[in-house]
Amino acid sequence: MAKNETDDASARILDRALHELPLRRAPATLEARVFSELERRAALPWWRRSFGHWPLLARAVFVVICAGLIKLALVEGAAAVVGVRALHESGALSPAWLRDVAVLGAAAGNLVLLLARTVPPSWAYQGVAVCAALYVVLFGLGAVCYRTLYLQPLNGK
Repeated sequence: MAKNETDDASARILDRALHELPLRRAPATLEARVFSELERRAALPWWRRSFGHWPLLARAVFVVICAGLIKLALVEGAAAVVGVRALHESGALSPAWLRDVAVLGAAAGNLVLLLARTVPPSWAYQGVAVCAALYVVLFGLGAVCYRTLYLQPLNGK
């Protein structure tokens, strides 16, 4: 017999044996705690429940507000970044440190664009691969340190 067939046969035997066992009643304390938690959750107001339990109108208003905030963050934020020079010339950005931050941000953006145009794509792929390998090594070291420091063998074995 193949391994899958023996696994299926043992699964059927185990299933039959488990179905023959009598059902057990939950302890009274557990049952009381579960029912009290269900009653507590049912008594919560709609705004304290998950989003799927909200009224349809409240969900629609929430989605519209979120869409407006996303538009504000993306469109208006991009307009502010593009229009830094115009804002500065108009006097809206009067603090000197803000002008320095804007110049530094523009220089960093120009540097990123220059590197994106001059670096061959294969180097970028290799950089991503090296970063992924370093991440795997870091994860492995963390797992080894965890096992060494926190998972102590039982009875000194």
